[in-house]
Amino acid sequence: MPRKPRIDLAGYHHVINRGVNRSEVFQDKDDYEMFLKIVCKACRTYKVVLHDYCLISNHFHLLIETSRENLSDVMKQINGNYAIYANKKQKRSGHFWQGRYYSRYINSDEYYYYTLICYIEQNPIVAGVVKSVAEYPYTLGSVIANGVTPVPCALKSKLVEELDYENVQDMIRVRLSDDELELLEKIKHQKIIQNKSGNRLAYNKCLEEHFFEVETKKQRNEKMIEVLEDGYSQIEVARFLGVSRSLVSKVVRGR
Repeated sequence: MPRKPRIDLAGYHHVINRGVNRSEVFQDKDDYEMFLKIVCKACRTYKVVLHDYCLISNHFHLLIETSRENLSDVMKQINGNYAIYANKKQKRSGHFWQGRYYSRYINSDEYYYYTLICYIEQNPIVAGVVKSVAEYPYTLGSVIANGVTPVPCALKSKLVEELDYENVQDMIRVRLSDDELELLEKIKHQKIIQNKSGNRLAYNKCLEEHFFEVETKKQRNEKMIEVLEDGYSQIEVARFLGVSRSLVSKVVRGR
């Protein structure tokens, strides 16, 4: 299926990917450590800062800051190199990741930035793995809270630069408030990013995100309606899916 180019603007990006069929991405401590080494190598190569991360057994979250329009290059190196490592170690072949990574470009204020960090850090808590951030070793917040030296690519993270070991737990609370969850949802569905001249650069909720886990024609058709309501044209949807515009129109008429 043809894919539309991602939002590669310089700035902050929240990136997520998971193992194919939700299989394990990380099986032991060595895997977590190797993934972070690969992330840091990519960050060094492309001059990227890792601001936060959370590595769960079957998926990961990264909050990174790019200085150039090269997010695709960064993630290609990370996902590709780790897949080679994991496939060799696990003596498997074929696709390792569920699909292309999901990313959200962050163009909002500092409050949203820290709310997103809370969301990332709380993933192990929401999953019922631990009861506090400090208990789970594979987030940057936990590293700071336990006085461990962060990986090199995270040394310029705002978490490292602005928080000390005593107050990180106060900042990263056990649960986000309803107002914060509402803010995350609101910004998640913002439609466009604009430059100073007002020209559209990209949608915050890109087509990859809309169709991220679509597996059947019924799901695809339901997503078509959602995407059109999000502001995309029928031509854009047809080109992205590799189908005719008349098919998209037929789905719309039959809703």
